[in-house]
Amino acid sequence: MTSELPEMRASDAERERVAERLREAVAEGRLDMEEFEQRLDATFKARTHGELVPLVSDLPAPGTASVSPAVPATGSGDWAGRVGGPPTSKGAFAFWGGFGRKGTWTVAKKYTTFTMMGGGELDLRDARFEDQVTVIRCFAIMGGVGIVVPPDLNVEVNGIGFMGGFGEEGEGNPDPAAPRVIITGFALMGGVGVERKRTRAEKLRLKAEREEEKRHRLEKGDRKELG
Repeated sequence: MTSELPEMRASDAERERVAERLREAVAEGRLDMEEFEQRLDATFKARTHGELVPLVSDLPAPGTASVSPAVPATGSGDWAGRVGGPPTSKGAFAFWGGFGRKGTWTVAKKYTTFTMMGGGELDLRDARFEDQVTVIRCFAIMGGVGIVVPPDLNVEVNGIGFMGGFGEEGEGNPDPAAPRVIITGFALMGGVGVERKRTRAEKLRLKAEREEEKRHRLEKGDRKELG
């Protein structure tokens, strides 16, 4: 596709390439769902290159988006780029209070948390890891720790609870290339919970794919009726 020939008729493959760039943009947070749906609708209605080009003219070309070296890309699936480097945190402590770790941070290969009459949250969905194998030791006394992980992370939960416990919820699909995280420790009248949960960007991407699949089915049905 080229903007030098705006009157050239667009092909289905070219419309699909534009749709893919729009899906990537909504997953990255460059477009909100309303604007994405408007542009996607215009994409499949477009008949010429001149109609397609404006729909992606303000978006970076595939593979050229700038990323600061200090803040590496951390989407699930890019596991090779998320292992290695010095840890930014080796532990967390809460007494009659709480703690939270989320966003882009590097987990030490041996990480320890302690909560007493308090609570804390560790969000590993956008985290980096010092080593391919990470051990998180959680000690909760009349308190608790919530650990959020992406569905494709390899997680093993084997802590001990007394009038408390360790638990895991959410559907997982571990990636063999993903780091291994072992969650262990002791909970006394408290608990440690592990929840598998997608990031907002992943949810938006999946929603966009479902909307596009639905649109394709409807268009296919319309074509059959016209035929």
